[in-house]
Amino acid sequence: VDLKECLQSAELISSSDGNFKVLEDGSVYTTSALSLSSEKKTFTILLKDVQEQVQKKIHVDLVKEEKKTPKTRHARDTILKRTKRRWGPIPSVMIENSLGPFPLQIQQVQSDTAQNYTIYYSASGPGIDQDPKGLFYIERETGNIFATRAVDREQYPSFQIICFATTPDGYSPEVPLVHTIRIEDDNDNAPYFTQDLFEFCVPENSRPGVVVGKVIAEDRDEPYTLHTTLKYRIVSQTPPITPAFSLHGDTGVISVLLPQLDRELVPSYTLLVEVRDMAGQPFGLCTTGTVVIRIEDTNDNAPSFKQLQYETRVEENRVSVEILRVSVVDLDEPGSPGSGAVYEIIRGNDDQAFEITTDKNTNEGILCVVKGLDYETAKQRVLVIGVNNEAPYVLAPHSQQLSQSTCSVTVHVLDVDEGPVFKPCLLRLDVKECEDIGTAIGRYVAEDPETGNSEGIRYRIPPGQCNWINIDDKSGEVRTVRVLDRDIGEMRRGQCNVTVLAIDRNGKTGTGTIQVCIVPGNKNIPRITQTEYIMCRDRKPICLTAEDGDEAPYSAPFVYRITDRNLASMWKLTPHDDNSWYLSPKSDIPYGVYEIPVSVIDNGGKIGENIVRVNLCDCLTPSECDGRTRQLTGGNVTLGLWAILAMILGSLLLLLILITICGCCGAGVMHRQVTDDCANHNLIISNTEAPGEEVMDHNIIPLQSTCDQGGYGVKTGEQQTFEMVKGRGHTLESVKGGGHQTLGSVKEGGGQTMMDTCRYSYSEWHNFTHPRLGEKVHLCRQDEEQKHSEDYLLSYNYEGKGSLAGSVGCCSDQHEEEALDFLDQLEPKFRTLAETCIKR
Repeated sequence: VDLKECLQSAELISSSDGNFKVLEDGSVYTTSALSLSSEKKTFTILLKDVQEQVQKKIHVDLVKEEKKTPKTRHARDTILKRTKRRWGPIPSVMIENSLGPFPLQIQQVQSDTAQNYTIYYSASGPGIDQDPKGLFYIERETGNIFATRAVDREQYPSFQIICFATTPDGYSPEVPLVHTIRIEDDNDNAPYFTQDLFEFCVPENSRPGVVVGKVIAEDRDEPYTLHTTLKYRIVSQTPPITPAFSLHGDTGVISVLLPQLDRELVPSYTLLVEVRDMAGQPFGLCTTGTVVIRIEDTNDNAPSFKQLQYETRVEENRVSVEILRVSVVDLDEPGSPGSGAVYEIIRGNDDQAFEITTDKNTNEGILCVVKGLDYETAKQRVLVIGVNNEAPYVLAPHSQQLSQSTCSVTVHVLDVDEGPVFKPCLLRLDVKECEDIGTAIGRYVAEDPETGNSEGIRYRIPPGQCNWINIDDKSGEVRTVRVLDRDIGEMRRGQCNVTVLAIDRNGKTGTGTIQVCIVPGNKNIPRITQTEYIMCRDRKPICLTAEDGDEAPYSAPFVYRITDRNLASMWKLTPHDDNSWYLSPKSDIPYGVYEIPVSVIDNGGKIGENIVRVNLCDCLTPSECDGRTRQLTGGNVTLGLWAILAMILGSLLLLLILITICGCCGAGVMHRQVTDDCANHNLIISNTEAPGEEVMDHNIIPLQSTCDQGGYGVKTGEQQTFEMVKGRGHTLESVKGGGHQTLGSVKEGGGQTMMDTCRYSYSEWHNFTHPRLGEKVHLCRQDEEQKHSEDYLLSYNYEGKGSLAGSVGCCSDQHEEEALDFLDQLEPKFRTLAETCIKR
């Protein structure tokens, strides 16, 4: 069978049928006598590549040969042949390290064909023609296999040789035989430990059964035999006292045996251990090894003072000076946390004048004075000092809890002549911002500890410090020398520490510190951040927001007030939050620009005056009011070119009316009854004409009905008086629009009315109509739908001087519009006029 074609890298070759064996070259032969029946014989050859994890199968079918071919000596058989038992012997066995004698026969192979042919035997493979060469050979005539020398199994555990049976002319009546020679193990290797020295650690006072470590040994002999079955034991222990450890014979695990391992008594143990093969039998080979077990320290010993009482001396007012060293005894391992001492002052140090630390080199406690002692206050101090370890205390088995070790220290304070002392040593003085120079902010005095008073002590501030304050050299009174302002660069941090010296009569000095802190004051007035606003026709309230550079409590909340009474009746302020208020009109006030004085009062009572300019505009959005601002009082009106032309034409028209009136009525006022002659001059009789066409052009301003409005006037001397009446019973005093004043408000009292209170001078009437006419023309030019043209104030020609009968208009009198009785008293010439009026 061609095995390489199926799987070239096959490492394992096996057959599914034990009656057949497959060699590496693909040869297949039977392992026993086989009788083939008429049925087909089938088996499978299995090929495996262990490294690549590949497996393939070859199916082999055997059929019985129907026709027997005559056998010739030189012809090779083409079918499988039965193999004799002697040609396939069991594997040979050779004892390792055999003593001979050599050559030593180990097996014989023989072919049954030797009865018919002359057979020569040969072999090849490891130990014959491959390394180790010459170890085996086979006799040519007999087939005996011999070994020439001893073999080490650990080096060559087995050999596979191939045996051949051939005739002298080279014919092979038998298939090559693969023969295995197995080297039987001899217990020639003693076990050995994997390490020369095993080192383990275990904490002291560990309980029995705690695993310490494991020793490992190996044996080169054949595995899973008595030659490699090992047993461990402890041969000896150093020091030779009660055994402290046990060794498991099979696993080599070392465990604690003694319940009390005390590092202070035995810091380490040395064990001599043995490993023996042959399951520990006396005739087995053995090896010894060394195990060192170190006992780790735990804090099972409390420190204790060498002395229970100490005495020392120190001068008063000495600071940061060492006054005593105390030492302790600790049986734990030096340098470990279990022996490191931690000292503390338990009693007598309420003022924190003393401090004790540990010297890491000597483990001593160093007692120091960190705050000056006062002889006059206490001549002697008694301290109680305790000691502990860095690591927590571990209670050893079968032992009692120990109390903390303490000692007492008596400190004698020595009296010295000392300088003045400030009380307190640090004085804090709060100064409000922007206080006047020379303001007294406090008093800082020192006392002589010997006398207990301040007599003869002088004070001064050394140079080189912030020059915010000075101190009176006799009284110790502190005053400001500058205006303290937190906005100035060097004062931004808000405080300054000033060192003050106190000097007594003997020249002794004492020092104290004044901490000057600038407290925020009410130095800034509140200001409204934005004062220009535009309010449209929706009259949405304006949010006024103020800011104050001061800090609390001198800033917010703010209170807003309108200081002008007239504007306060038109505008109102409502709170929004601490910083903002809403400004809104109280009623439907006219459009225009209002300058509203608003005062803002901060929480400290400081008032800031502000002018808020509000443009109340007839618009939908503020952007529509650009270029169309209207002033409430005395403001200028911004007009376009067409508005100016309309005003000029209106002025010319009014002038023409004035000239016409002057020419028709003369210079006087008529106080007599109307005559026919006078009527002839005033009433012009014209022929009746057909009605004209209705004008629909929107560019022409339509005139309203004469029943809606009219007017009459009386001229006296150089002054003309007009009465302008708007239809439906409303006088011009009630006409308002877009920020303009009424005719009554324009009048300044210059002329005298002749008819009644409704008559005004021409100049007053002109001042009223002129700006309104310009505005209406301007609005008309901007309005594409000509809606504004229907609301014009119409002008009428002058109709002559007044008469007792009144005007000929149908609406001449606002109170007597329907009174036409005077028509019955007219002359016949006026009958046409009467008929005309009655037809209305």
